[in-house]
Amino acid sequence: MATANGPSVGRTPPDTVGGGFASALKQEGRLLLQMGVGKPSIARAMQLAQAQGTTVEDELLASGEIDEPIYFEALAETLKLDFMPDIDAGRVQDIEGLDTQIARPEILRVHHASRPPVTVIVPSLGRLAGLAALLQRTPLLRASLAVSTPSAVRRAVWRAGSHRRVSAVTRALFETAPLHSARITFWGKQGFYAGVALCALVAAAAAVPLISMLILHIVLTLFYLANFLVRLYALGSALLQRREERMPEPPDTTGPLPVYSVLVALYREESVVAQLIHGLNQLDWPRSRLDIKLICEEDDAATIAALEALPLAREYEIVRVPVHMPRTKPKALAYALPGVRGTYVTVYDAEDRPHPEQLREAHAAFTAAPQHVICLQAPLIVTNAQQSWWSALFALEYAGLFRGLLPMLSLTGLPLPLGGTSNHFRTAELRRIGGWDPYNMTEDADLGLRLHRFGYRSRVIFKPTLEEAPTSRSVWLGQRTRWFKGWLQTWLVLMRKPGQLSGEMGWPAFIVFQILIAGLLLSALSHPFIVGFLVYLTWLMLDDGTHTQGWLTFWLFTCDIVNIFGSYAVFVSLGRSRMTAREKRAVGWRWIFVPLYWLFMSLAAWKALLELRTAPFSWNKTPHLPVCDSGES
Repeated sequence: MATANGPSVGRTPPDTVGGGFASALKQEGRLLLQMGVGKPSIARAMQLAQAQGTTVEDELLASGEIDEPIYFEALAETLKLDFMPDIDAGRVQDIEGLDTQIARPEILRVHHASRPPVTVIVPSLGRLAGLAALLQRTPLLRASLAVSTPSAVRRAVWRAGSHRRVSAVTRALFETAPLHSARITFWGKQGFYAGVALCALVAAAAAVPLISMLILHIVLTLFYLANFLVRLYALGSALLQRREERMPEPPDTTGPLPVYSVLVALYREESVVAQLIHGLNQLDWPRSRLDIKLICEEDDAATIAALEALPLAREYEIVRVPVHMPRTKPKALAYALPGVRGTYVTVYDAEDRPHPEQLREAHAAFTAAPQHVICLQAPLIVTNAQQSWWSALFALEYAGLFRGLLPMLSLTGLPLPLGGTSNHFRTAELRRIGGWDPYNMTEDADLGLRLHRFGYRSRVIFKPTLEEAPTSRSVWLGQRTRWFKGWLQTWLVLMRKPGQLSGEMGWPAFIVFQILIAGLLLSALSHPFIVGFLVYLTWLMLDDGTHTQGWLTFWLFTCDIVNIFGSYAVFVSLGRSRMTAREKRAVGWRWIFVPLYWLFMSLAAWKALLELRTAPFSWNKTPHLPVCDSGES
């Protein structure tokens, strides 16, 4: 591959046509034997390379049986070239084409103040003979060449272009597709319309308060009812499904596999990094075909130090994100996206413990699905439901969402508001739709809805990711406020051109989007008032004897009873219908706190509404602690 830095002398897989592949593997084996690598190690690596369609060199490096710096130093000695184990990023010019070396490090120009520049190369064993012949023909070339490792080249390139890159990724979606960016809260005439609507509500409330409250009550009642019916339908779908249909046998994905990238954004997570690495090490995927990027803020010294203290295998890479506003998880993910090498990419959180077979299930699902299915969502299961009533109801909520509502939406072809972790993407299509919005506090829901309006679809898979829920009010409230703020942002972004949106999504998806996002927001904001109205009408009924005055009041009272208590019931029933017996025991009787839980959700929604005006891009960080028992609930 030719780059802006010079001709290609780097790493390519062996020829796979006819007998060329086997011949190339044997040639690699002979060269490695000459370099002193043991026959058993070479034999194992050759078997893996044959199965995975890789090289003996890649398999040996991935296995850890040979050390990367020592190996490339040996290649440098074979070629009689200088070896450069570390590259000073300050001597690398940030020129066009530099970023190609992040994903495929092959060649890099390193400048010096007092002598000519040196071209650093990353030779591969398959091209060693050709490179040696070239150097023999032109010996003067040796003075301008040096050998380094792929890791050293990537580190230098990340640092050399860091400030330009972070500035570019924070601007990219806003500059290329401003309609889809949350950088501006009220876009175009949205602020004007919002102001007019607010003034109209205030004026109507002052002029005709009873009629205004009645109309508002009816509108809120309809949204509540629509939300209730959607979840009731999801409950019915869940009850009709047999358990074995939801948990299929592990798919067979033997044979050559593509590179799979894993992105984990970490900030102040030094306490859980050991647990994270342990979980990622359990992933059932060839190590030579894994590309794991641990994305850290540049000034988060504690987390970076904790990662560097661990024995990270070759598939791991620590990516340092320069300090730049906004300081959000989606900005970190967007920053790392140019370096993703995988055909597929997934996102995990720092506290996640993904099922070891989740990547294989996702790969099998992508292989079987049409090309327009570009995203798969794995279920999230809360394992600490027994710790507090906060975590118990969080577990109930997650069970209903990820194992009830989202599968129903997937089966009916409707848009999925994704979870913030364990979503898997086709990398090329993810880049095509603009990746993550750095300014959206719920980048997951935003991305799930955006890909749907572009004509792509999402589905669900079944191998879960285990998570810990917040156990205290302050942590839960901070996280939920951020979520509500993000849902508000997402609704405002999608509703910039409602006519265009309905045409792109189709009317069924557009209506469900309004129910799930606008309905959720309105229901949360209005919940205390609806409850207060019920209490007031109940008091009137008791005071009056047996009934209230007026048929409209009676029917509003009846609808509110159905909406409130029906919503509570479907929330509990949908969650419990998806839970195992062990999960149900962990939740126990604490489902009775659902009314209080919903009142706190209302508090979070009102806080989010305030923050959207005062601190739209402030990220409420959720702290995490390692778990003692990582077994599945």
